[in-house]
Amino acid sequence: MPHKRSKEQIIAQILDLCQGEGANKTKIVYQVNSNFRTVMTYLDLLLKKDLLEVIPGYPIIYKTTSEGEIALESLKAVEAIFS
Repeated sequence: MPHKRSKEQIIAQILDLCQGEGANKTKIVYQVNSNFRTVMTYLDLLLKKDLLEVIPGYPIIYKTTSEGEIALESLKAVEAIFS
């Protein structure tokens, strides 16, 4: 039986993927191995918390903010404790 990922693990994956150049929604869906509806829920949450920002254009790019990078480091630190 596959190990179910926690909400925090998925958030960390999204924040990690969106660092640097950022990523579009399709890339995020495939890289985090999820679906568009689930990913949109996470993107909405991360945007609301100012952990991601939207870079307008086509396609829209999601980019991790400096606050998001701090959150990602914290998530990685907690995961390291429990792994």
